[in-house]
Amino acid sequence: MLHTAFAGRRFRRVTVQRVLGGAALALLLAACGRDNVRPVAEPAPPPRPATVTPAPPAPPVRIGLALGGGAAKGFAHIGVIKMLEANGIKADVVAGTSAGSVVGALYASGMDPFRMQERAVALDEASIRDVRLFSGGLVQGVALQNYVNQEVGNRTLDRMTIPFAAVATRLDTGDRVVFVRGNTGQAVRASSSVPGVFEPVRIGERSYVDGGVVSPVPVDAARQLGADLVIAVDISSKASGTTPGSMLGIVNQSIAIMGQTLGRQELARADIVIRPQVNDIGPASFEQRNAAILQGERAALAAMPQIRSRIAELERARVAARTPPKPVEPEPVDIDCGGSWVRRLNPFAKEPAC
Repeated sequence: MLHTAFAGRRFRRVTVQRVLGGAALALLLAACGRDNVRPVAEPAPPPRPATVTPAPPAPPVRIGLALGGGAAKGFAHIGVIKMLEANGIKADVVAGTSAGSVVGALYASGMDPFRMQERAVALDEASIRDVRLFSGGLVQGVALQNYVNQEVGNRTLDRMTIPFAAVATRLDTGDRVVFVRGNTGQAVRASSSVPGVFEPVRIGERSYVDGGVVSPVPVDAARQLGADLVIAVDISSKASGTTPGSMLGIVNQSIAIMGQTLGRQELARADIVIRPQVNDIGPASFEQRNAAILQGERAALAAMPQIRSRIAELERARVAARTPPKPVEPEPVDIDCGGSWVRRLNPFAKEPAC
């Protein structure tokens, strides 16, 4: 019994010694190998999520209408406007020259195109033609001025529903003038005063004549009003190789010839050019107003794919310009840690402990 107890105590003592010896050996090996073991850095915190501020929505494309001159051919403008609005395209600004200024003023006042067509069909040409001989022109133009003011509710240019400009020509210098303030009917009268047919319009100290002399289709005026996309409607007469049979026809063709070069240059600055087939309609053929309106509708309908494509192109460009750049993903970097190398996955985190 005594021998057995002694043997048990001896066994436990030997076991404890072995355990203590093993622990001491492990500590010794760890101490010896300290210089050969690379330190392990604490794991870097996860990358901070990039904060992306959403870009403000791009403003809509501002559409401008540039309505050219052409006397009775100008009824085609009504058809163009009808078709544009039927396809959801409404002008944000309007500029007009001569006949285009008449239609443009009515449209800019808030009159819808169907109402414009009704007024055009009911128009008595004699009511806007006040003949006055030996006054610098056959027609004085006051009747046209009064007609326009009545149709727009006596609004001045700067109080139109849609921003509007009428283009005329300074008689003394030949400079282009863009009317954006003042008496609407008077500005339209100045823009429509065909030299030799209408007497020049005196406003202040200056006299003005038809805007078609210097700007047959007022693309630049529409840009000045803030248009991003300009739809130009060209109804100007082209030299046909024959001599017109009426005085108005001769004058109208003479103005068209004078403005051809300037007109081509300005039309080149438009985004879209619509050309209604109205060459067979004479400048005084008011009885063909319905035919002119129909040709305007057809020409605008044919141009719709091109118009939609151009609007979409401008909208994509605006979105791209306002889209913020993608955040740069952090690249892992190696750091020298006192002779040892550790890998830091987040370059924006604090330096790892070595």
